[in-house]
Amino acid sequence: ETVRHDDVSLRITHCGVCYADVIWTKNRHNDSVYPLVPGHEIAGVVTEVGSDVKGFKLGDHVAVGTYVNSCRDCDNCNSFLENHCSKFVFTFNGVDTDGTVTKGGYSSHIVVHERYCYKIPDGYPLEKAAPLVCAGITVYTPMMRHNMKQPGKSLGVVGLGGLGHMAVKFGKAFGLKVTVLSTSESKRDEAISLLGADNFVVSSDIRQMESLKNSLDFIVDTASGDHPFDPYLALLKVGGIMALVGFPGEIRVHPATLNLGARTLSGSVTGGTKDTQEMINFCTANKIYPDIELIKIDYINEALERLVNRDVRYRFVIDIESSLK
Repeated sequence: ETVRHDDVSLRITHCGVCYADVIWTKNRHNDSVYPLVPGHEIAGVVTEVGSDVKGFKLGDHVAVGTYVNSCRDCDNCNSFLENHCSKFVFTFNGVDTDGTVTKGGYSSHIVVHERYCYKIPDGYPLEKAAPLVCAGITVYTPMMRHNMKQPGKSLGVVGLGGLGHMAVKFGKAFGLKVTVLSTSESKRDEAISLLGADNFVVSSDIRQMESLKNSLDFIVDTASGDHPFDPYLALLKVGGIMALVGFPGEIRVHPATLNLGARTLSGSVTGGTKDTQEMINFCTANKIYPDIELIKIDYINEALERLVNRDVRYRFVIDIESSLK
C-alpha cells in the first residue's frame, strides 16, 4: 500500500478478536464482502510515516481501532466524535474513500491516516494494548460521557466478557463499588478475586436481584444476547443511568420503569480519537490491563467458535508476529 503524506504504516504484531469478527466472517448482516480480513483491535510497530506526519516516528508502538477514516470536516469530527461521522469507514469490510474494501488486523501490516492511529506508551505490552481500542474504548466512552468517574458511587456491569471485564476494571479505577450481573454462576470467583468486583449477582436469581433494587447509580450493559431490560433498570436509583453498548434483538421497557425513577437508558458505540488516546494513557498510568488468552492465527476458527460459546477469559489476542515466523 502507498503511504500518503498523512499516513502511518505499521507492522502488525497483535490483533484482538472481537465479536464483530464472528458477525462479518459469518456474514450475519448479509453485507460481508469476501475475501474478508477481519480484526479491528490492532497493535503494532510503525515502519513508515508520511512526509507531513508529526505525531509518530519509526519504531513507535501504536494501535488502530474500529475505524480508519471519517470526513474530518463535520460537527462530529470537529468534536472528536469521529465514530459518529456519517462517512466513518470501518477498519474491515468498509468502503474507503478510494472505493476499496478495507482489510483488518488479521494481517501483517496496515496503512492508516495518522488521526486514526494511537500511541501506545512505552512499557505497555502490545498484546494487552490491542483489546483497548475496541473492548476498552466501547465501555470507557459512556462511562466518561455520563460522568461515572465519581469515587464512592455504585456501578452494575451486565455481562462479563471482553467488554464487561474492562468495565469492571475501569469502575474500580474510578473508585466505584462494582457489582457484576451475569447469567454464569461459574464466573463468580474470578469476577471477585481476579477482576476485583465487590459483588456478584446471578441475574436470573429473582431474590438476589430484588435485594439490589434502587441501589445502583450506573449500569453498563455489555450483554450481546437478547435480555429483558426492566429488571436491570429497576436496580437504578432515582436519576440513575444505564448505558447500552451491545446490540440485543430489541429493547422492551415499561414506561413506568423509566418515568417513576426518572431513569435514563442511553446508547453508545466505540469512541472518538481523543477519548481513545486518553483511555490508553489512563490504562498505562493506572496499570489497567485486559485479561487475554494469546493464540496463534492457526487457532482462529476454534477461537471464534469458543467466543460464540462464551468460552474465553476475557479476550482472545492473536500473536500475529510469531504466527508469521
